[in-house]
Amino acid sequence: MAETVRDRLRALQGGVSGRTVKQWLEAGRVRVNGTVVRRGDTPVVKADRVELGAPPPPSFPAPLRLVHADEHLVVVDKPPGLLTIADAGERQHTAYRLLRDWVEATGGRRIFVVHRLDRETSGLLVFARSPEAKGLLQKQFQLRTPERLYQARVDGVVREDEGTLTSRLTEDRSLRVRPTRDPDRGREAITRYRVLERFPDSTLLELKLVTGRRGQIRAQLAAMGHPVVGDRAYGSRRDPFRRVCLHATRLGFMHPDGRRVSFESRPPSAFRHR
Repeated sequence: MAETVRDRLRALQGGVSGRTVKQWLEAGRVRVNGTVVRRGDTPVVKADRVELGAPPPPSFPAPLRLVHADEHLVVVDKPPGLLTIADAGERQHTAYRLLRDWVEATGGRRIFVVHRLDRETSGLLVFARSPEAKGLLQKQFQLRTPERLYQARVDGVVREDEGTLTSRLTEDRSLRVRPTRDPDRGREAITRYRVLERFPDSTLLELKLVTGRRGQIRAQLAAMGHPVVGDRAYGSRRDPFRRVCLHATRLGFMHPDGRRVSFESRPPSAFRHR
């Protein structure tokens, strides 16, 4: 009986299972005399060179989208509904855990959180790949130098074309962020906004963070009387797009190598639907 590629592979690889051989073939890892072969029953002769190539690199983890990666950092686009890091209710399925596993699978060492987005907010996140890069990036966030732009569809018609929201934010007992009038409580929060488009019952805004407090945009817009569409936690009574309509669209900062970099993420097209 003529020898087959399957026979040769099992002999060369110490009697591996037929299922494993099938996976190698389907992945295009098997070559005969330099040519990829995908059928295990392909006949070979003694002079044929059968080789098993390296496994393909792991695919980037869904539902994240890779925007940029280099030796210092990784920038991703996070979907709504996914935590940045673990909390008491969710330990495993987070942007950090998905990215950490991918970095390790591709030969990297560690990944470090630089900043966060709320679970309900989508858009751009940067992670550092070394303690040094983490320190350089976090210092910029502390000094408020990164450019952080968002788009939000909010309830109601915002009359002023642009403005600045300034308040002090604190957390209540349920850990919800709220503005406070007490000058001795909370932390200062500043957000600049401008109107991009008005609809009969809502408004599309561009928002620029001056400070970066947790829940800042959502809390300040709600206090303004224009909660983000779909944000029931902050008073929105509508959810036509089945999500909180807040997206981090631009993130710019000084790269650890000294360059100024800026990354863009187009907001969902639904934000502009009438």
